[in-house]
Amino acid sequence: MTEAQKKIVVIGSGPIRIGQGIEFDYCSVHCVWALREAGYSAIIVNNNPETVSTDFDTSDRLFFEPLTTEDVLNIIDREQPEGVIVQFGGQTAINLARPLTDNGVKIFGSSCESIDLAEDRDRFEKVLSELNIPKPAGRAVVSAEAAMLVAEEIGYPVLVRPSYVLGGRAMEIVYNSSDLQRYMQYAVDVSPKAPILVDKYVLGKEVEVDVISDGVDCMLPGIMEHIERAGVHSGDSMAVYPPQSLSPDIIEQIVENATKLARRLEVRGLMNIQFVVDHETSTAQVLEVNPRASRTVPYLSKITGIPMVRVATRVMLGMSLKEQGYTSGLHPNQGSIAVKAPVFSFAKLAKVDIGLGPEMKSTGEIMGLDSEYPRALYKAMVASGIDVPTSGTMIATLADADKAEGLEIIREFATLGFRIYATAGTAQFLQTNDIGAVEIKKVHQGEGNIVELIKSGQIDLLINTLSTDKRIEREGKEIRRASVEAGVPCLTSLDTAKALLLSLKARSAGDPFALATVDEYLARTIH
Repeated sequence: MTEAQKKIVVIGSGPIRIGQGIEFDYCSVHCVWALREAGYSAIIVNNNPETVSTDFDTSDRLFFEPLTTEDVLNIIDREQPEGVIVQFGGQTAINLARPLTDNGVKIFGSSCESIDLAEDRDRFEKVLSELNIPKPAGRAVVSAEAAMLVAEEIGYPVLVRPSYVLGGRAMEIVYNSSDLQRYMQYAVDVSPKAPILVDKYVLGKEVEVDVISDGVDCMLPGIMEHIERAGVHSGDSMAVYPPQSLSPDIIEQIVENATKLARRLEVRGLMNIQFVVDHETSTAQVLEVNPRASRTVPYLSKITGIPMVRVATRVMLGMSLKEQGYTSGLHPNQGSIAVKAPVFSFAKLAKVDIGLGPEMKSTGEIMGLDSEYPRALYKAMVASGIDVPTSGTMIATLADADKAEGLEIIREFATLGFRIYATAGTAQFLQTNDIGAVEIKKVHQGEGNIVELIKSGQIDLLINTLSTDKRIEREGKEIRRASVEAGVPCLTSLDTAKALLLSLKARSAGDPFALATVDEYLARTIH
């Protein structure tokens, strides 16, 4: 680094929950590379020792300091940079935008005003209303009393979460007023200064999109369709690119509304939007907008061949998308199908319930890539640890609300050659519908119960959907924990079970599974 070079500070993610920092680390490192390429001296501020961005040779200068306003301002005072980039360090970095701006520091990319417009619930709702973009009914509240009123008005179940948090922390689906009262006491402790968001829970397909905008043109590298329905955190759900079940009309809505939002918020660089597709109204409703890089950026960059962080960094430095050779709109798919699957560390974390919900629990993710969806799905599942034989023995224990939907799924497993065990309620339901299920004892029924059967080594798969009945859920947690300790794949979502079925059918049909690198797939489809 020469003294004549202009400097830019890149804020990292800081210490973060296990499994939630690697995407921001990827983005920070690629931002540094892009800055150096553009002739700038790159300074990293990050105090997470587990990251590549804090390797001594990644940046021109590294400050291993806490990501507080005071510490960052001291570094800026010492280094006198041109400004700071906060888009690639997740929520921790974004939260520094306001205090840095108030102290006269230049923020490269989306301005502090743009970030506040996206993060402030009341202001953002006004933007959605102004642009005529639909969203689930709901409001931000600051007290338990107000939360109760909103929930009564929009109807249960509701999705509740604090604002300005990462990884779905303290996010929950609440089904009644007593649980909402309990939740509000806990949520205020988690995020005492931020309002609590209370939204109608829409049971639909969740969709995620990243946008790169230069203020005029807006490019969408790709749309990712979640395999699990809304209610499972995006970091814990499987997702497929390109979408497999979205209609052209829904895709058009997503592209149009994402573009309108990026322009209205005056985004410069990256923005992530999460939609839920309400099948009753055939509309893509906005769940939330993150005015920063998201965990899907490394994944989409690899499968589309678009260096998203590099493109976004150049935009922040003043180069338009057109100057970089990109146009507005949805980037065309090149032919490959990619499935993202979460990886969990439940076996290493004692007493953690493996049931999936709105709060993120995964510690990594993998990708299955192929030219056909079922094969890509199978690769992703095997790589994530769900390596189930094409026939064997399984246990099904379904919540009452899931029995009707789960019927045909269990029937197809039986058709594949699986022997079905089930607890009393599920077994009787299956038997009534001509599926030969063997009834087994529940946990409280003593010797030979479901937990002992799981630990016996005879079971290849467990499907256990979550119940709202607290007594049933207490046993459910014990059952799921036993599956982890016995190494038995456990699915808590019927959507994941459907995906597994599709992949097992591809495998049992003898479909050929090619093994190739991501670069080889890109080379085949691009040329």
